[in-house]
Amino acid sequence: MPNTALVTGASSGIGREFARYHAEKGGDLIITARRAAELEALKSEIEADHDVKVQTIALDLGSPEGAQELYDQTKGQEISILINNAGFGGHGAFTDRELATDLAMIDLNVKALVTLTHLVARDMAKRGSGKILNVSSTASYMPGPLQATYFATKAFVSSFSQALAGELKEKGITVTALEPGYVETEFAARADLDGTDLTKSGATPRSVAKYGYDAMRRGELRAINDGRLRFMLNWIVPWLPRWTVLKMVRRMQEKSV
Repeated sequence: MPNTALVTGASSGIGREFARYHAEKGGDLIITARRAAELEALKSEIEADHDVKVQTIALDLGSPEGAQELYDQTKGQEISILINNAGFGGHGAFTDRELATDLAMIDLNVKALVTLTHLVARDMAKRGSGKILNVSSTASYMPGPLQATYFATKAFVSSFSQALAGELKEKGITVTALEPGYVETEFAARADLDGTDLTKSGATPRSVAKYGYDAMRRGELRAINDGRLRFMLNWIVPWLPRWTVLKMVRRMQEKSV
């Protein structure tokens, strides 16, 4: 499978659009998520529309052995692009939330991403080429009252991605962190964010996937799809007092209904 991309969280949202866009470029795919039916439907659609091959792997990437199991099922295939898209968030005060849910969030958003990246990047390094795209968030730029764990996981993803980019550049591998704002996907409903200011307007999954994929191809370090957010996060938010930032973020995440 030449020019093969491995896309996690591919059954819906941005992940599904990553898969479609890569196929449009003529690349083969390995797509994974928990929902087998959705993966098979996407495989049928893509293979009908494009002259590419699609392999589906249905599993729980956040389980203790999920990343290793995924890697084991792809052994022997040359993965040119790794897109770590799988992840979830959750609304509410940290002490009111179930600890098990936040630990599961860390397992998927951080531990699985680190494990899969380590396994795949070693193979890329041996070949001397490869591209990695880690889906982070604008949440990585600030702490997030009422989504404390989620924001922290994305800060990790962005920091980790940049450090890897510095390490792997000499081995012919680029690493990009895609940092979108709110995107119109299933994420908001699953994270219980409906009714907050965060969800008043957002980008389409297609536009975000295309922006991130193209940034990855160019080898960019960080990619924010929204120009207004890019300006605010790089030139305004860093100069604001921390308490001001905390209050601002909390207001955006408080329920209006």
